[in-house]
Amino acid sequence: MSLVLVGGHDKMENAYKGIGLKYGQQIKVFTQLPAKFDKVIGYPDGIILFTNTVSHKMVHIAIKEAKKKNIPLVRCHNSSGNSLEGVLKQLKKEWAY
Repeated sequence: MSLVLVGGHDKMENAYKGIGLKYGQQIKVFTQLPAKFDKVIGYPDGIILFTNTVSHKMVHIAIKEAKKKNIPLVRCHNSSGNSLEGVLKQLKKEWAY
């Protein structure tokens, strides 16, 4: 399973990926707006938005791509490792993989 994480702290990027691996998820992390962000997102199984630490432009692009490609989207206000774990636990229950 693959997820895209939009937002968060630059220094936490490796921690986010490690937490994802702990739950069997490969996470692609975008803390800054890359060129052609809509193309870089790709077709993940889900998108997680850390709304507190992300630009409005990134949020709008992520939401637009999620709707266009029918990708589940989860919003989380906090961008801590514990918040990511909580989201992954919730997804694990919902997706039952």
